[in-house]
Amino acid sequence: MFLALRDLRFARGRFALMGAVVALIAVLGVLLSGLASGLADAGISGLRALPMTHMAFDEKATGEQFSRSTVERADWQAWAKAPGVERAEPFGNTLVNAQVTEGAEKGEQVNLAVFGMEPDSSLAPEPIEGERISEDGAGIVITREIADLGVEIGDVLTVDKSEVPLTVVGLVDDTVSYGHIGVAYADLDTWRHVHYGLPGELPEAARGQATAVALTLQDGAGTPAVAAVEKATGTRADTKEATFGASPGYTAESSTMALIKGFLYAISALVVGAFFTVWTVQRKAEIALLKALGAPTGYILRDALAQVVAVLVGATALGTAVGLALGSAMIGKAPFSLSAPAIATSSGLLIGLGTVGAAVAVRRITAVDPLTALGATR
Repeated sequence: MFLALRDLRFARGRFALMGAVVALIAVLGVLLSGLASGLADAGISGLRALPMTHMAFDEKATGEQFSRSTVERADWQAWAKAPGVERAEPFGNTLVNAQVTEGAEKGEQVNLAVFGMEPDSSLAPEPIEGERISEDGAGIVITREIADLGVEIGDVLTVDKSEVPLTVVGLVDDTVSYGHIGVAYADLDTWRHVHYGLPGELPEAARGQATAVALTLQDGAGTPAVAAVEKATGTRADTKEATFGASPGYTAESSTMALIKGFLYAISALVVGAFFTVWTVQRKAEIALLKALGAPTGYILRDALAQVVAVLVGATALGTAVGLALGSAMIGKAPFSLSAPAIATSSGLLIGLGTVGAAVAVRRITAVDPLTALGATR
């Protein structure tokens, strides 16, 4: 790396400018990764926290299945009897607006993502304060995100339009949400009242309904058995990860952030490649002289790529550190979450694609004629 280190010292201003550009791209990469993770958490963390492996929807429901799917009691009972199914539990999902009608924050408007489940099911959370959900009252257990709005145990929330009252009976120490709305856990009958907007007696047709069936399948559960239940019940089983796309806006947000990050990485490769293309052209005479003195092309290539990697690693490390500092200040003020794997991937791609872009540029070295250094072109 003799020539590479000499160039770094000699043209430190140029390399500092290039490093600053790479560092800014790294900062943007960290912020975009944190924003993408934060948006994902705000959209589907409530679903991700549920103990299940699959979820069965009405086969006629497409797109945002949770708002279009309805399953019957016979459906989850059939799934519970299927070979390879450990648990099959009804699950309700609906988004509502409510108002605090009793409590310190009386009059406060609150958005709720109501998850309905049987009180004794594995889906029901264990609160850190108060009581679990039960079938003997319209009680809900709220998450930390709703509690941060000032809602407390004992408060009564009344659902807009339907005027269904919901009493807060417990609090779970989870900051989870669905569709960017805090989750409230309720028993299935309470969820049915909220979902259908019926404050009084439930009609017979609604008493055995839910949105989907939460499934826990054994490892290696047979596909033919699953297909047979799907056909018999008119449902479709999707993996837990596939259900994330049913969250409102999740697919659009994810694809948009992925597109932006893709353009960022492509731009970084082009910027680094353009810089080292110009730098290689400016060093043409020196490289020709080295080749005339007997330096192998492979040695010169390794020297040039070592220079590229040194600049990229140093600038990316600096930019990542700055991005982490800025990101830490954003937590709690925006849908932002620092994820070590996402940040490592972002930094690795920046270094890798930048190296590829520079490698394409320094291929010019192989075309340098050593006779140029001896004046053969004059």
